Amino acid sequence: MSTPPLRIAPAGEDDAGEILTVQRAAYLAEAQLYGDPFLPPLIETLDQLRRALTGTDTLVLKAMRGARLVGAVRGTFGGRTCLVGRLAVAPDAQGQGVGTRLLRALEERAAARADSCALFTGHLSDAGLRLCRRLGYTETHRERLAAHLTVVHMRKPLVSGDS
Repeated sequence: MSTPPLRIAPAGEDDAGEILTVQRAAYLAEAQLYGDPFLPPLIETLDQLRRALTGTDTLVLKAMRGARLVGAVRGTFGGRTCLVGRLAVAPDAQGQGVGTRLLRALEERAAARADSCALFTGHLSDAGLRLCRRLGYTETHRERLAAHLTVVHMRKPLVSGDS
């Protein structure tokens, strides 16, 4: 039985429940890695996510495999920068290019409104750091938020038509 092709599309308010489920499943491993069950993606409420989905300065994309939502990413615009956040891929779909496709799709759509994408991830998140570096993000600085957590800030310039 073949796997349905991956489709990237804008997410809507009706996707909030599925996105929150995938987000929590995806960030559980991060919580275990840092020993912190209160990471923002894990404590975000359904109402907070719905507000993000309807915000005019936010773009949320979803990755669909058939009828199943397997990933999502969020971009929030401030000035000419798109702040990338909440990249989440269902645990059983990780390592299959879903995160790469989501980030590239977000960059393509953001290029009309932003000159660069910025993001941050935890210093122990090796897979996330590798993904970002592979897609052209460079580290700008590190910020220690707690004894157990240092965040790595990264940025990538965008060009209209960039993929």
